[in-house]
Amino acid sequence: MITGAQCRAARALTEISRAKLAERSRVDEEQVAAFERKLQTPDPDVIAALESALEEAGALFIPENGGGAGVRLKFNSSITRRIGVLENEGGSSRLDDVPGS
Repeated sequence: MITGAQCRAARALTEISRAKLAERSRVDEEQVAAFERKLQTPDPDVIAALESALEEAGALFIPENGGGAGVRLKFNSSITRRIGVLENEGGSSRLDDVPGS
């Protein structure tokens, strides 16, 4: 389950407004604002709807792992293809010549 801060950060990363998130998740915009501002904690099904809508917009939520929960952008298929092309440029690679410790 995401936090209000993750919701706010995911909106910023995906560049969608509260109004657009409310529309996509079918959650009242006032409820989104209250969640992001830590004024209220909505029902789990409301949080799940927000999380799902943000994931569809390209957010990837990182669970608490000792360093804190977070959010980042997913690579879309276009970026993934470009990375694949760049990784395959320059010919074959070889093992590192640096001796082990």
